[in-house]
Amino acid sequence: MVAATWHKALGDLGFAMRTVAGDGPVDVIVPGLAIDAPSAPTVAALRAALTDVDLVVVENLLSIPLNLPASRVVADVLRGRPAILHHHDPSWQRTRFAHITELPPRDDAWRHVTINELTRRQMADRGIEATTIYNGFDVHAVIGDRATTRAAFAIGADERLVIHPVRAIPRKNIPKALEMAEALDATYWLLGEPEENYDAELARVLARARTRVIHRTSSDRAGFYAASDIVAFPSTWEGFGNPPIEAAIFRRPVAVGHYPVAAELRALGFRWYDPDDNDRLRAWFGGSDERLLDHNQRLAREHFSFESMRTKIASLLADSGWLP
Repeated sequence: MVAATWHKALGDLGFAMRTVAGDGPVDVIVPGLAIDAPSAPTVAALRAALTDVDLVVVENLLSIPLNLPASRVVADVLRGRPAILHHHDPSWQRTRFAHITELPPRDDAWRHVTINELTRRQMADRGIEATTIYNGFDVHAVIGDRATTRAAFAIGADERLVIHPVRAIPRKNIPKALEMAEALDATYWLLGEPEENYDAELARVLARARTRVIHRTSSDRAGFYAASDIVAFPSTWEGFGNPPIEAAIFRRPVAVGHYPVAAELRALGFRWYDPDDNDRLRAWFGGSDERLLDHNQRLAREHFSFESMRTKIASLLADSGWLP
């Protein structure tokens, strides 16, 4: 999702775009780049995919070692070439990867961009200069159709609904989000599919639920936010965390966990609920606070617009002499 916003921003700035990956709906497939690839991409294949390319933007592949052989080949091919290394989750922020120190690689021809100030400071401590560019959003998105979405998913007009718009992986803290819904006598809607071998544990967690559970995906972001009453986001770790900003844009209250970057975003002034504060969460159903929704929406528009992100990308490119 973030890569798509960068794709649009770079296109707006005058670049012709080519997307390259190991799988998925991209312009060029290079075998070996996918997370679960059995072998690394060849240098020849990667160089062929980047023929006549002026600037390469690498999304997280040179940050976290989900496919370390591919990371090594990409770093080798990009040596001396203009590139932006876009860092979402560096290895030291994950316990299972903390022992891997070869990422991110360094080259004087490259620029490093982080999605939060925490990571930028951690990179500075490691001798890597980086620029923070927050994720950008359509902050004037049209509010979705609550009634239509609820009807499509067989959710009653008066049924309390807590949505959890995340991939189903351990750090998203699904048990806590489900506990929230149970405490509020609300239906729990998990939108993401299980990843990182979480299938069996997810099945156990949902089987123990003491409230109605919906586990279905939807691409209609405006719709599922409109259908909700409260958004759950009790994650234990996030590199950024888009749902709290999206909840602000779509005028929904959100309960946010205490992961480090959440503190960075809270410092901007967002008014979020604590996932453990069931009394305050219940009070929401006694009469929604439009002032809170106005406040959060205003902050999202001030700090996280697509236009603001594009301006910061343009500034980085201009400083590097890389604008078309």
